Amino acid sequence: MAYFTDLALQCINGEWRPGSGSWDIIDFNPYNGEKLASITVATRDEVDEAYRAAERAQRDWAATNPYTRRRVFERAIRVIEENEPQITEAIIAELGGTRHKAAFEIHMVKEFFREALQLSLNPLGEILPSSVPGKENRVYRDPVGVVGVISPFNYPFLLAVKSVAPALALGNATVLKPHQSTPVCGGTLVAKVLEDAGLPPGLVNVVITDSAEIGDTLIEHPVPKVISFTGSDRVGRHVATVAGRNFKRVILQLGSNSGLVVLDDADVDYAVDAAVYSRFVNQGQLCMAANRIIVDRSLEREFTAKFVDRVGRLVVGDPAKPETHIGPLINSRQAERVTAIVEQALSEGATALLHGSADGNLVSPSVLADLPPDSPLRHEEIFGPVALIIGADGEEDAVRVANDTPYGLAGAVHTADIERGVSVARRIEAGMVHVNDSTVADEPIVPYGGEKHSGLGRLNGPQVVEAFTTTRWVSIQRERSEFPF
Repeated sequence: MAYFTDLALQCINGEWRPGSGSWDIIDFNPYNGEKLASITVATRDEVDEAYRAAERAQRDWAATNPYTRRRVFERAIRVIEENEPQITEAIIAELGGTRHKAAFEIHMVKEFFREALQLSLNPLGEILPSSVPGKENRVYRDPVGVVGVISPFNYPFLLAVKSVAPALALGNATVLKPHQSTPVCGGTLVAKVLEDAGLPPGLVNVVITDSAEIGDTLIEHPVPKVISFTGSDRVGRHVATVAGRNFKRVILQLGSNSGLVVLDDADVDYAVDAAVYSRFVNQGQLCMAANRIIVDRSLEREFTAKFVDRVGRLVVGDPAKPETHIGPLINSRQAERVTAIVEQALSEGATALLHGSADGNLVSPSVLADLPPDSPLRHEEIFGPVALIIGADGEEDAVRVANDTPYGLAGAVHTADIERGVSVARRIEAGMVHVNDSTVADEPIVPYGGEKHSGLGRLNGPQVVEAFTTTRWVSIQRERSEFPF
C-alpha cells in the first residue's frame, strides 16, 4: 500500500525525510504480522527543528484571514472523501480495525474538520464593563502559538485530528507525535491530508520517535505552550508532571473503567444491544468502552443469558472481511495481557460465562460474572474483549458500583424513565454519561473529557477554545485618570 512507503517518513517544515536516529520503528499489521514499514526515528535535534518550524509558520498563519484558513479544512474533507477507500485499507492494515470501525473513524474525522470550519470564524473577544469612569475593557483570545499533540494507537486518525484541526483553526501550529504502532494513520496521514488541502508548510509537523530516543524533549521543549496527550493514565501522569514543571498547559485524555448501568425498568433487549457494542467495539480497545455491565438483580438472569448469547455470536477474525466484528488486538503484548487478566479473574473466583482464547493477536470475547468485590479487576481498565457483569441491589447500589473506580470518563444508564436516568447519570462521577445509549459517543460540539484519573481538561465545542487559546486584557482609558501621586 502506497501510504506505507510514501508516508513512512518524518514530516518537518513541509519536507518529507527519514529520521537520523540510530534505530527504526517497525510498523506491523497486527492481524497477519506483515511488515508495513520501517521508519528511522527522529532525534532530539529533529524535534527541535519541528518545533522551530512550527513557531515560525504560526506567526503568518495567525495573521491569515480566517476565511482563508477555513478553505483548508473544506479541501481536507474533499481529500479524505476522494481517498476514503485507501484510508479505510490503511486503518484495517495498521491497527487491525474492522471495516465498521474504519468507516466510523473516517466519518468522525470529517465531522471534526467540519467543526474546524466553524472554529475558524469563531468570535475571539469580548468587551467588558469597568468600574472606572471612561474605561473600556477588551478581552482578546489569541492562539497559544504551538501545540504538541501525542496521539494513541486505538483511533489514531481521529484522535490526532481531534486536537490538530481545532488548534489550526484557532491560529496555532502543531507538532504531532503518533504512537509507535500507528505512525501512519496517527501521524503522517494527517500531515498528508492537510498538505494536499493546501496547508502551508510548517504548521503540521510529524515526528515519529520514542522516549528512548528523545526522552522528554517533546514535552519540555520551550516552544509549545500546550501539550495535548491521549493515552494511558500512567504515561499521562508523567506528561502532566513534566509539563507542569515547565509551566505548560496540558489536555489529558486518559484511561477509563466505564460502567453501563441497567436499572430494573430497562428494556432488556435494547440494553443488551447497547452493552455488546459498548464493550466490544474495536476489540474493547477504547477508553469509553464499558468494562463493567452493572445490572439490577431483578433483571440479571434474563440480561446475562441474552448478553452471553449475543456475544457468543460475534465474529472474530480478519478485520478486512465485512462480517468481522472483532479483529486483532494491537500487538502480542496486549493479547497476552488480556489473556492473563481473564486467568487472574478466574483464580480469584470469577465465573467464565464465556471463556475466550487467543490465536496470535486475535482474542475471542470473555464474559465474567461473580467477580469478588475486592478484585482489582473491578477497578482497572481492561482494554480488550472482556466484559464483567456485576449485579446491583437497586439504584443506589448501582451508582455506588459505577463510582467504585479511580476513573471517570464515560458511562450509560438504561431505564424506562428518562428523568430517573438523568438523575442517576448526574450521580455517576464521569465526564460523559448517556441515558439509554452506548457508553461510546463523541460529537464535535459537546465537551469531551473525564474526571478523576481519566484526565484533565476538555476538548470539543467551546472547551477547545479554552484549550488552544490564551486571553489578553487590553484596556482603553478614554478619560484622563487621576493618580494618587
